[in-house]
Amino acid sequence: MKLRRIEADSPELEQFIEGTYTDQKQFEGQVANIAEEVRKRGDLAIFDLTAKYDGASIDHSNFMVSDEEIEKAYDLVDDEYLHALREAIDNIYQFHHRQLRNSWMEPDEKGNILGQIYRPLNRVGIYVPGGTAAYPSSVLMNAIPAQVAGVKEIAMVTPPAQDGSLNPYTLVAAAELGLEEIYKMGGAQAVFALAWGTDTVPKVDLISGPGNIYVTLAKKMVYGDVNIDMLAGPSEILIIADESANPVYLAADLMSQAEHDPLARSILVTDDGSLIPQVEAELQRQVDSLPRRDVIEKAINTYGAAIVTESLAESCRIANMIAPEHLEIMVDKPFEILHLIENAGAIFMGHHTPEPVGDYFAGPNHILPTGGTARFYSPVTVDTFRKASSLLCYSPAGLLESADKIIKLATVEGLTAHANSIKVRKEKADE
Repeated sequence: MKLRRIEADSPELEQFIEGTYTDQKQFEGQVANIAEEVRKRGDLAIFDLTAKYDGASIDHSNFMVSDEEIEKAYDLVDDEYLHALREAIDNIYQFHHRQLRNSWMEPDEKGNILGQIYRPLNRVGIYVPGGTAAYPSSVLMNAIPAQVAGVKEIAMVTPPAQDGSLNPYTLVAAAELGLEEIYKMGGAQAVFALAWGTDTVPKVDLISGPGNIYVTLAKKMVYGDVNIDMLAGPSEILIIADESANPVYLAADLMSQAEHDPLARSILVTDDGSLIPQVEAELQRQVDSLPRRDVIEKAINTYGAAIVTESLAESCRIANMIAPEHLEIMVDKPFEILHLIENAGAIFMGHHTPEPVGDYFAGPNHILPTGGTARFYSPVTVDTFRKASSLLCYSPAGLLESADKIIKLATVEGLTAHANSIKVRKEKADE
Protein backbone atom coordinates (compact mmCIF):
# COMPACT_ATOMS: atom_id res chain seq x y z
CA MET A 1 0.00 0.00 0.00
CA LYS A 2 1.15 3.50 -0.80
CA LEU A 3 0.16 6.73 0.89
CA ARG A 4 -0.37 9.64 -1.43
CA ARG A 5 2.55 11.95 -0.60
CA ILE A 6 1.67 15.65 -0.44
CA GLU A 7 3.95 18.57 0.35
CA ALA A 8 2.50 21.04 2.84
CA ASP A 9 2.98 24.05 0.56
CA SER A 10 1.67 22.44 -2.64
CA PRO A 11 -1.61 23.21 -4.47
CA GLU A 12 -2.33 19.49 -4.24
CA LEU A 13 -2.98 19.86 -0.51
CA GLU A 14 -5.93 22.20 -1.03
CA GLN A 15 -7.35 19.87 -3.68
CA PHE A 16 -7.03 16.94 -1.29
CA ILE A 17 -8.78 18.80 1.54
CA GLU A 18 -11.64 19.93 -0.69
CA GLY A 19 -12.09 16.55 -2.36
CA THR A 20 -15.55 15.04 -1.84
CA TYR A 21 -16.14 11.47 -0.80
CA THR A 22 -19.08 10.70 -3.01
CA ASP A 23 -21.79 12.32 -5.07
CA GLN A 24 -24.85 12.27 -2.84
CA LYS A 25 -27.23 13.28 -5.61
CA GLN A 26 -27.22 9.78 -7.07
CA PHE A 27 -28.84 8.49 -3.88
CA GLU A 28 -31.34 11.31 -3.26
CA GLY A 29 -34.02 10.01 -5.59
CA GLN A 30 -34.03 6.57 -4.01
CA VAL A 31 -34.24 8.04 -0.51
CA ALA A 32 -37.11 10.31 -1.58
CA ASN A 33 -38.98 7.25 -2.90
CA ILE A 34 -38.48 5.48 0.42
CA ALA A 35 -39.81 8.55 2.22
CA GLU A 36 -42.96 8.53 0.12
CA GLU A 37 -43.51 4.83 0.78
CA VAL A 38 -43.22 5.29 4.55
CA ARG A 39 -45.53 8.33 4.52
CA LYS A 40 -48.22 6.45 2.59
CA ARG A 41 -48.01 2.94 4.02
CA GLY A 42 -46.33 3.23 7.43
CA ASP A 43 -45.56 -0.13 9.02
CA LEU A 44 -46.32 -2.09 5.86
CA ALA A 45 -43.74 -0.05 3.95
CA ILE A 46 -41.19 -0.75 6.68
CA PHE A 47 -41.80 -4.50 6.40
CA ASP A 48 -41.56 -4.48 2.60
CA LEU A 49 -38.44 -2.31 2.55
CA THR A 50 -36.76 -4.49 5.19
CA ALA A 51 -37.36 -7.51 2.96
CA LYS A 52 -36.06 -5.61 -0.07
CA TYR A 53 -32.89 -4.13 1.40
CA ASP A 54 -32.03 -6.47 4.30
CA GLY A 55 -33.51 -9.69 2.95
CA ALA A 56 -35.35 -10.20 6.25
CA SER A 57 -39.00 -11.11 6.77
CA ILE A 58 -40.48 -8.79 9.38
CA ASP A 59 -44.14 -8.18 10.27
CA HIS A 60 -46.14 -7.10 13.31
CA SER A 61 -45.40 -10.41 15.03
CA ASN A 62 -41.62 -9.87 15.22
CA PHE A 63 -41.16 -6.15 14.54
CA MET A 64 -40.23 -5.37 18.15
CA VAL A 65 -37.65 -7.33 20.09
CA SER A 66 -39.21 -9.64 22.66
CA ASP A 67 -38.07 -10.54 26.18
CA GLU A 68 -37.34 -14.04 24.93
CA GLU A 69 -34.93 -12.68 22.31
CA ILE A 70 -33.11 -10.70 24.99
CA GLU A 71 -32.79 -13.79 27.18
CA LYS A 72 -31.47 -15.83 24.26
CA ALA A 73 -28.94 -13.09 23.46
CA TYR A 74 -27.47 -13.38 26.97
CA ASP A 75 -26.96 -17.09 26.38
CA LEU A 76 -24.94 -16.31 23.24
CA VAL A 77 -22.43 -13.85 24.71
CA ASP A 78 -19.49 -14.68 26.97
CA ASP A 79 -18.63 -13.41 30.43
CA GLU A 80 -15.50 -11.64 29.19
CA TYR A 81 -17.66 -9.51 26.89
CA LEU A 82 -20.10 -8.71 29.70
CA HIS A 83 -17.28 -7.65 32.01
CA ALA A 84 -15.74 -5.36 29.38
CA LEU A 85 -19.15 -3.98 28.40
CA ARG A 86 -20.13 -3.13 31.97
CA GLU A 87 -16.85 -1.34 32.66
CA ALA A 88 -17.23 0.63 29.42
CA ILE A 89 -20.77 1.58 30.48
CA ASP A 90 -19.47 2.88 33.81
CA ASN A 91 -16.76 4.93 32.09
CA ILE A 92 -19.19 6.45 29.59
CA TYR A 93 -21.76 7.27 32.28
CA GLN A 94 -19.14 8.99 34.44
CA PHE A 95 -17.82 11.10 31.57
CA HIS A 96 -21.25 12.24 30.44
CA HIS A 97 -22.44 13.02 33.97
CA ARG A 98 -19.71 15.66 34.09
CA GLN A 99 -21.38 17.41 31.15
CA LEU A 100 -24.66 18.11 32.95
CA ARG A 101 -25.49 21.79 33.31
CA ASN A 102 -27.85 23.01 35.99
CA SER A 103 -30.75 25.36 35.45
CA TRP A 104 -30.19 28.73 37.07
CA MET A 105 -32.03 31.92 38.08
CA GLU A 106 -30.45 35.12 39.39
CA PRO A 107 -32.13 38.29 40.68
CA ASP A 108 -30.61 41.74 40.26
CA GLU A 109 -30.81 44.83 42.43
CA LYS A 110 -34.05 45.97 40.73
CA GLY A 111 -35.86 42.75 41.55
CA ASN A 112 -35.67 41.39 37.98
CA ILE A 113 -34.98 37.70 37.59
CA LEU A 114 -33.18 36.15 34.62
CA GLY A 115 -32.25 32.55 34.12
CA GLN A 116 -32.06 29.45 31.96
CA ILE A 117 -33.99 26.22 32.38
CA TYR A 118 -32.64 22.95 30.96
CA ARG A 119 -35.06 20.14 30.22
CA PRO A 120 -34.59 16.74 28.57
CA LEU A 121 -36.28 15.89 25.32
CA ASN A 122 -39.27 13.66 25.91
CA ARG A 123 -38.62 11.00 23.28
CA VAL A 124 -35.61 10.21 21.07
CA GLY A 125 -34.72 7.61 18.48
CA ILE A 126 -31.24 6.08 18.34
CA TYR A 127 -29.93 4.46 15.19
CA VAL A 128 -27.52 1.55 15.60
CA PRO A 129 -25.94 0.08 12.44
CA GLY A 130 -26.44 -3.68 12.19
CA GLY A 131 -27.30 -6.42 9.75
CA THR A 132 -24.21 -8.62 9.40
CA ALA A 133 -22.13 -6.56 11.85
CA ALA A 134 -22.27 -5.83 15.58
CA TYR A 135 -22.03 -2.30 16.95
CA PRO A 136 -22.81 -2.48 20.67
CA SER A 137 -20.59 0.56 21.18
CA SER A 138 -23.06 2.63 19.15
CA VAL A 139 -25.81 1.59 21.56
CA LEU A 140 -23.78 2.94 24.47
CA MET A 141 -22.71 6.17 22.81
CA ASN A 142 -26.28 7.04 21.79
CA ALA A 143 -28.31 5.86 24.76
CA ILE A 144 -26.10 6.77 27.72
CA PRO A 145 -25.95 10.55 27.12
CA ALA A 146 -29.72 10.49 26.46
CA GLN A 147 -30.29 8.70 29.76
CA VAL A 148 -27.98 11.06 31.63
CA ALA A 149 -29.91 13.96 30.08
CA GLY A 150 -33.11 12.52 31.55
CA VAL A 151 -34.86 11.44 28.34
CA LYS A 152 -37.96 9.44 29.31
CA GLU A 153 -38.43 7.39 26.12
CA ILE A 154 -35.67 5.94 23.94
CA ALA A 155 -36.59 3.97 20.82
CA MET A 156 -33.71 1.99 19.33
CA VAL A 157 -33.69 0.88 15.70
CA THR A 158 -31.22 -1.45 14.06
CA PRO A 159 -31.38 -3.51 10.85
CA PRO A 160 -31.91 -7.26 11.24
CA ALA A 161 -29.95 -10.11 9.73
CA GLN A 162 -31.63 -12.12 6.98
CA ASP A 163 -33.11 -14.56 9.49
CA GLY A 164 -34.83 -11.67 11.28
CA SER A 165 -32.54 -11.77 14.30
CA LEU A 166 -30.47 -9.01 15.84
CA ASN A 167 -26.86 -9.39 16.86
CA PRO A 168 -26.73 -10.76 20.43
CA TYR A 169 -23.90 -8.42 21.46
CA THR A 170 -25.96 -5.43 20.36
CA LEU A 171 -29.07 -6.72 22.13
CA VAL A 172 -27.20 -7.37 25.36
CA ALA A 173 -25.74 -3.85 25.28
CA ALA A 174 -29.27 -2.46 24.95
CA ALA A 175 -30.55 -4.69 27.73
CA GLU A 176 -27.72 -3.65 30.06
CA LEU A 177 -28.91 -0.06 29.65
CA GLY A 178 -32.53 -1.01 30.26
CA LEU A 179 -33.73 -0.22 26.74
CA GLU A 180 -37.08 -1.91 26.10
CA GLU A 181 -38.31 -0.37 22.84
CA ILE A 182 -36.18 -1.95 20.11
CA TYR A 183 -37.33 -2.19 16.50
CA LYS A 184 -35.93 -4.41 13.75
CA MET A 185 -35.52 -1.82 11.04
CA GLY A 186 -32.70 0.12 9.49
CA GLY A 187 -31.78 2.32 6.58
CA ALA A 188 -33.65 5.41 5.46
CA GLN A 189 -37.00 3.79 6.24
CA ALA A 190 -36.11 3.58 9.93
CA VAL A 191 -35.27 7.29 10.02
CA PHE A 192 -38.57 8.22 8.39
CA ALA A 193 -40.54 5.96 10.74
CA LEU A 194 -38.93 7.60 13.77
CA ALA A 195 -39.40 11.12 12.41
CA TRP A 196 -43.03 10.82 11.28
CA GLY A 197 -44.35 7.88 13.25
CA THR A 198 -46.32 4.82 12.14
CA ASP A 199 -49.13 2.82 13.72
CA THR A 200 -46.53 0.96 15.76
CA VAL A 201 -43.70 3.48 16.14
CA PRO A 202 -44.51 6.77 17.91
CA LYS A 203 -42.61 9.70 16.44
CA VAL A 204 -39.60 11.10 18.25
CA ASP A 205 -38.15 14.55 18.92
CA LEU A 206 -34.57 13.76 17.86
CA ILE A 207 -32.73 11.07 15.91
CA SER A 208 -29.15 10.26 16.86
CA GLY A 209 -26.65 7.77 15.53
CA PRO A 210 -24.38 7.04 12.56
CA GLY A 211 -25.38 5.21 9.40
CA ASN A 212 -24.68 4.84 5.70
CA ILE A 213 -25.36 7.40 2.98
CA TYR A 214 -29.07 6.49 2.89
CA VAL A 215 -29.41 7.09 6.63
CA THR A 216 -27.52 10.37 6.38
CA LEU A 217 -29.69 11.67 3.53
CA ALA A 218 -32.85 10.62 5.35
CA LYS A 219 -31.72 12.50 8.47
CA LYS A 220 -31.06 15.52 6.30
CA MET A 221 -34.60 15.29 4.87
CA VAL A 222 -36.36 15.06 8.24
CA TYR A 223 -34.35 17.80 9.95
CA GLY A 224 -36.91 20.42 10.90
CA ASP A 225 -39.61 17.85 11.54
CA VAL A 226 -37.30 16.51 14.23
CA ASN A 227 -33.85 17.43 15.43
CA ILE A 228 -30.80 15.31 14.53
CA ASP A 229 -27.41 14.88 16.12
CA MET A 230 -25.38 15.58 12.95
CA LEU A 231 -24.88 14.53 9.33
CA ALA A 232 -22.12 11.97 9.51
CA GLY A 233 -19.88 11.04 6.59
CA PRO A 234 -17.20 8.37 6.16
CA SER A 235 -14.82 7.96 9.08
CA GLU A 236 -11.44 9.68 9.17
CA ILE A 237 -8.26 9.79 11.20
CA LEU A 238 -5.38 12.25 11.08
CA ILE A 239 -2.15 11.54 12.95
CA ILE A 240 0.42 14.22 13.73
CA ALA A 241 3.75 12.44 14.17
CA ASP A 242 7.34 13.44 14.84
CA GLU A 243 10.55 11.40 14.87
CA SER A 244 9.57 9.78 18.20
CA ALA A 245 6.56 8.03 16.63
CA ASN A 246 6.63 4.28 16.15
CA PRO A 247 5.82 3.28 12.52
CA VAL A 248 4.18 0.08 13.81
CA TYR A 249 1.68 2.11 15.84
CA LEU A 250 1.15 4.65 13.07
CA ALA A 251 0.27 1.97 10.51
CA ALA A 252 -2.02 0.14 12.91
CA ASP A 253 -3.93 3.31 13.78
CA LEU A 254 -4.27 4.46 10.17
CA MET A 255 -5.84 1.09 9.34
CA SER A 256 -8.15 1.21 12.35
CA GLN A 257 -10.29 3.75 10.52
CA ALA A 258 -9.64 2.52 6.99
CA GLU A 259 -11.39 -0.75 7.79
CA HIS A 260 -14.70 1.07 8.32
CA ASP A 261 -15.33 2.01 4.72
CA PRO A 262 -13.54 2.20 1.34
CA LEU A 263 -14.30 5.94 1.53
CA ALA A 264 -12.59 6.43 4.91
CA ARG A 265 -9.63 8.81 5.06
CA SER A 266 -6.39 7.99 6.87
CA ILE A 267 -3.89 10.86 6.94
CA LEU A 268 -0.38 11.06 8.33
CA VAL A 269 1.03 14.56 8.90
CA THR A 270 4.69 14.59 9.85
CA ASP A 271 7.77 16.78 9.93
CA ASP A 272 9.89 13.64 9.54
CA GLY A 273 9.60 12.39 5.97
CA SER A 274 11.68 9.29 6.76
CA LEU A 275 8.69 7.89 8.64
CA ILE A 276 6.61 7.51 5.48
CA PRO A 277 8.33 4.51 3.85
CA GLN A 278 8.52 2.82 7.24
CA VAL A 279 4.79 3.29 7.76
CA GLU A 280 4.04 2.01 4.25
CA ALA A 281 6.07 -1.10 4.92
CA GLU A 282 4.18 -1.66 8.17
CA LEU A 283 0.84 -1.14 6.43
CA GLN A 284 1.69 -3.90 4.00
CA ARG A 285 2.99 -6.22 6.70
CA GLN A 286 0.08 -5.80 9.10
CA VAL A 287 -2.78 -5.79 6.59
CA ASP A 288 -2.01 -9.35 5.53
CA SER A 289 -3.39 -10.68 8.81
CA LEU A 290 -6.59 -8.58 8.85
CA PRO A 291 -9.93 -9.98 7.62
CA ARG A 292 -11.06 -6.62 6.20
CA ARG A 293 -7.94 -6.33 4.06
CA ASP A 294 -9.80 -5.44 0.85
CA VAL A 295 -11.64 -2.53 2.48
CA ILE A 296 -8.46 -1.25 4.13
CA GLU A 297 -6.42 -1.36 0.92
CA LYS A 298 -9.11 0.47 -1.06
CA ALA A 299 -9.38 3.20 1.54
CA ILE A 300 -5.63 3.67 2.01
CA ASN A 301 -4.80 3.58 -1.71
CA THR A 302 -7.62 5.99 -2.65
CA TYR A 303 -8.01 8.33 0.32
CA GLY A 304 -4.86 7.79 2.37
CA ALA A 305 -2.22 10.51 2.40
CA ALA A 306 1.09 11.47 3.97
CA ILE A 307 1.63 15.22 4.28
CA VAL A 308 5.19 16.41 4.87
CA THR A 309 5.68 19.59 6.87
CA GLU A 310 8.60 21.74 8.04
CA SER A 311 7.61 21.77 11.73
CA LEU A 312 5.11 20.57 14.30
CA ALA A 313 3.46 23.98 14.23
CA GLU A 314 2.83 23.58 10.51
CA SER A 315 1.50 20.08 11.14
CA CYS A 316 -1.01 21.55 13.58
CA ARG A 317 -2.01 24.23 11.08
CA ILE A 318 -2.77 21.58 8.47
CA ALA A 319 -4.70 19.50 11.01
CA ASN A 320 -6.85 22.56 11.71
CA MET A 321 -7.49 23.00 7.99
CA ILE A 322 -8.66 19.39 7.66
CA ALA A 323 -10.58 19.42 10.98
CA PRO A 324 -10.53 15.63 11.37
CA GLU A 325 -13.02 13.44 13.16
CA HIS A 326 -10.20 11.68 15.05
CA LEU A 327 -6.88 13.43 15.70
CA GLU A 328 -3.98 11.50 17.19
CA ILE A 329 -0.96 13.48 18.38
CA MET A 330 1.94 11.01 18.37
CA VAL A 331 4.80 13.28 19.29
CA ASP A 332 7.35 13.35 22.10
CA LYS A 333 5.58 16.07 24.11
CA PRO A 334 1.96 16.22 22.89
CA PHE A 335 0.66 18.62 25.54
CA GLU A 336 3.18 21.26 24.43
CA ILE A 337 1.37 21.62 21.07
CA LEU A 338 -2.21 21.05 22.25
CA HIS A 339 -2.85 24.79 22.38
CA LEU A 340 -2.24 24.92 18.61
CA ILE A 341 -5.14 22.55 17.88
CA GLU A 342 -8.44 24.30 17.14
CA ASN A 343 -10.49 21.88 15.03
CA ALA A 344 -10.95 18.19 15.85
CA GLY A 345 -13.79 15.92 16.92
CA ALA A 346 -11.69 14.01 19.45
CA ILE A 347 -8.01 14.42 20.32
CA PHE A 348 -5.91 11.40 21.33
CA MET A 349 -2.72 12.37 23.11
CA GLY A 350 0.57 10.46 22.99
CA HIS A 351 1.81 7.11 21.79
CA HIS A 352 -0.43 5.01 24.02
CA THR A 353 -3.86 6.50 23.29
CA PRO A 354 -4.96 4.93 20.00
CA GLU A 355 -8.35 5.82 18.57
CA PRO A 356 -10.09 2.56 19.61
CA VAL A 357 -9.63 3.59 23.26
CA GLY A 358 -12.17 6.31 22.54
CA ASP A 359 -14.37 4.20 20.30
CA TYR A 360 -15.10 1.66 22.98
CA PHE A 361 -13.98 2.32 26.48
CA ALA A 362 -12.55 5.58 27.80
CA GLY A 363 -15.83 7.50 28.20
CA PRO A 364 -15.95 10.39 25.68
CA ASN A 365 -18.51 9.96 22.94
CA HIS A 366 -17.42 8.39 19.67
CA ILE A 367 -20.18 10.00 17.58
CA LEU A 368 -18.08 12.81 16.15
CA PRO A 369 -18.26 15.44 13.40
CA THR A 370 -16.79 14.30 10.08
CA GLY A 371 -15.88 15.81 6.72
CA GLY A 372 -14.35 18.97 8.16
CA THR A 373 -17.43 19.87 10.21
CA ALA A 374 -15.34 19.82 13.40
CA ARG A 375 -14.63 23.44 12.43
CA PHE A 376 -18.10 24.31 13.76
CA TYR A 377 -19.65 21.17 15.26
CA SER A 378 -19.13 19.11 18.41
CA PRO A 379 -19.38 15.46 19.42
CA VAL A 380 -22.65 14.08 20.73
CA THR A 381 -23.04 15.16 24.36
CA VAL A 382 -25.71 15.27 27.03
CA ASP A 383 -26.74 18.64 25.58
CA THR A 384 -27.66 16.89 22.31
CA PHE A 385 -30.62 15.40 24.19
CA ARG A 386 -31.65 18.52 26.12
CA LYS A 387 -33.25 21.83 25.31
CA ALA A 388 -32.99 25.18 27.06
CA SER A 389 -35.62 27.80 27.83
CA SER A 390 -34.74 31.36 28.78
CA LEU A 391 -36.49 32.72 31.88
CA LEU A 392 -37.35 36.41 32.35
CA CYS A 393 -39.28 37.99 35.22
CA TYR A 394 -39.15 41.81 35.48
CA SER A 395 -40.37 43.69 38.51
CA PRO A 396 -42.63 46.76 38.07
CA ALA A 397 -39.70 49.00 39.04
CA GLY A 398 -37.33 47.14 36.76
CA LEU A 399 -39.61 47.51 33.75
CA LEU A 400 -40.23 51.19 34.43
CA GLU A 401 -36.50 51.87 34.71
CA SER A 402 -35.83 50.24 31.33
CA ALA A 403 -39.01 51.30 29.53
CA ASP A 404 -37.68 54.28 27.56
CA LYS A 405 -34.69 52.32 26.31
CA ILE A 406 -36.85 49.42 25.14
CA ILE A 407 -39.30 51.81 23.46
CA LYS A 408 -36.42 53.51 21.64
CA LEU A 409 -34.96 50.24 20.37
CA ALA A 410 -38.36 49.00 19.18
CA THR A 411 -39.14 52.31 17.47
CA VAL A 412 -35.82 52.27 15.58
CA GLU A 413 -36.83 48.90 14.15
CA GLY A 414 -40.25 50.26 13.17
CA LEU A 415 -42.06 47.82 15.45
CA THR A 416 -44.50 50.21 17.06
CA ALA A 417 -46.68 47.49 18.57
CA HIS A 418 -43.63 46.27 20.43
CA ALA A 419 -43.05 49.78 21.73
CA ASN A 420 -46.73 50.12 22.61
CA SER A 421 -46.69 47.04 24.86
CA ILE A 422 -44.13 48.89 26.97
CA LYS A 423 -45.85 52.29 26.73
CA VAL A 424 -49.19 51.07 28.10
CA ARG A 425 -47.45 49.68 31.17
CA LYS A 426 -45.49 52.88 31.63
CA GLU A 427 -48.68 54.95 31.38
CA LYS A 428 -50.42 52.68 33.86
CA ALA A 429 -47.54 53.16 36.30
CA ASP A 430 -47.77 56.94 35.91
CA GLU A 431 -51.48 57.05 36.83
